[in-house]
Amino acid sequence: MRLVAVTVLTSHSPDEYWDTSGRTGAGELAGEAARLARLALGTGVHGVVTSPLEIAAIRTAIGVGPWIVVPGIRPAGSGADDQVRVADPASAVAAGATHLVVGRPITRAENPAAVYQSIRRELR
Repeated sequence: MRLVAVTVLTSHSPDEYWDTSGRTGAGELAGEAARLARLALGTGVHGVVTSPLEIAAIRTAIGVGPWIVVPGIRPAGSGADDQVRVADPASAVAAGATHLVVGRPITRAENPAAVYQSIRRELR
């Protein structure tokens, strides 16, 4: 079994995050997500969950070994739904994601298998 820890939810805008956390911040969440990732990995988890927009900062902060699990993956033509910070699959992998979470674009599709296969083709 592998454990991962969540950094900042993809449904939070920067303002919402800072308000909810009770911490003072100025807009960008990359530094905060990297801080949380380092803290989490210090506890022994195998990786972190983060939005697509913080992947590069976290990869730099934690190195190449730990997992970076990324929700908020939206193939071209998919709506963001309640996710504020999203990216397409290829961009997330290029930034350093090791695992992608693709929910609603597949589960709400008329042909879920076709969406899945399209993502696979994009990542080849």
